[in-house]
Amino acid sequence: MAYSDHQANRIRQRLSKANLTEEKKMMGGLIFMVNHKMCVGIDIDRSTGLDRLMVRVGKASHEQLIFKHGSREMDFTGNVMRGFLFVWPEGFDKEVDLDFWIAKALAFNTLETI
Repeated sequence: MAYSDHQANRIRQRLSKANLTEEKKMMGGLIFMVNHKMCVGIDIDRSTGLDRLMVRVGKASHEQLIFKHGSREMDFTGNVMRGFLFVWPEGFDKEVDLDFWIAKALAFNTLETI
């Protein structure tokens, strides 16, 4: 499977009150678009077989959040994509932790629309 339906439903539930405009299957996973922009995604890391959250936090927050438990730089293409982070299960399995990452992604998404 390319991504976990359980994890996708957890994300979907949290974005239900945001302006979730679309869900797109891409990059081997599922991307959630808010205000027509990439916000959060879920996939399975091929090298580990673990669920992996992709969070768009913006370049300004990138340096602060890279040290949060479970987060890593997003290097999907082999190059670091500043403003995007991968978060492994230890960083989002707890409800409070997933809420944290969704809030960060939505905060950036809102700022970007101004």
